[in-house]
Amino acid sequence: MKDLVEVIAKALVDSPDEVVVTEIEKEDALVIELKVAPSDMGKVIGKQGRIAKAIRSVVKAAASKEEKKVIVEIQ
Repeated sequence: MKDLVEVIAKALVDSPDEVVVTEIEKEDALVIELKVAPSDMGKVIGKQGRIAKAIRSVVKAAASKEEKKVIVEIQ
């Protein structure tokens, strides 16, 4: 999941070297934290959060194969 989020985020931003994705395993879910440069935050979130919602949908679809709950946090 971490690699999937990283590939998507790096394709969207102007500074792909500043993209940091961390994975935190919790008992009930997998939390993926996405950190980008402040100037790229709007590109990752999108108008009215559409791109962020799309990223979460893709990750959720990929996680459904493994039957895990995945939460994507954008910071």
